[in-house]
Amino acid sequence: MSLGMSLLDRRVRGFRLVDLIAAALLVALVLGVYLAKTMAGRERAEIASMDRQIDEEQARIRLLQAEVAHLEEPARLEHLSAAYLGLAPVSIKRDVGPDGLADIARTAMITGKVPGEAASTPAHEALSFDPTRPPPAAVPAPEANAR
Repeated sequence: MSLGMSLLDRRVRGFRLVDLIAAALLVALVLGVYLAKTMAGRERAEIASMDRQIDEEQARIRLLQAEVAHLEEPARLEHLSAAYLGLAPVSIKRDVGPDGLADIARTAMITGKVPGEAASTPAHEALSFDPTRPPPAAVPAPEANAR
């Protein structure tokens, strides 16, 4: 017991050894807490930055989805196909049942033409399509409730 007491009572420059050890532990704890708070603050800032990036990306995704919805709008596609490609919805006169398909195939094999096909239509014509250019003014836009 005297050895333990003598170690606790021993003095270094007027301070007990126990007091110096306690002060060193206190300084180490204060530094440890300071470093932990500093690292947590950095991580919190990183998390906030990532959250902002996620929000920006979600806004971009919503914008792109809206743009795709606009570009895939049936009335717009119908108008563009009529304006640039000369395409139109199939006439009811050209409606053929399953039995009529064999007749059309037979006629095409014999004559080399599909019945009802215009004779002056070139097989492959180069198309100049620029999606950034507005469609020609000569073709009126179809009405949305025309059907």
